[in-house]
Amino acid sequence: PGMASAGMGDVLSGLIGTLIVQGSHYNLDPWKATCLAVQLHSLAADILVKDGIGPIGLRASELCSVIRSQININSGVQKLSAV
Repeated sequence: PGMASAGMGDVLSGLIGTLIVQGSHYNLDPWKATCLAVQLHSLAADILVKDGIGPIGLRASELCSVIRSQININSGVQKLSAV
């Protein structure tokens, strides 16, 4: 239920586009970039729920900082694309 709120698809589609463009610099094909975006999107929601934010009332805008943190923690798109 937490992911069924306004803007969640917008965040996901923006992340997909971003990773496709950035991933091209790391030889990350569009399919893998899309899969990585879906993983990061769902991971961010899981982290927020674990921290007590949601699932009810989870806002799309709350995902962005968690997604950014996960990319930075994992040393960027290049390291994540190797997973």
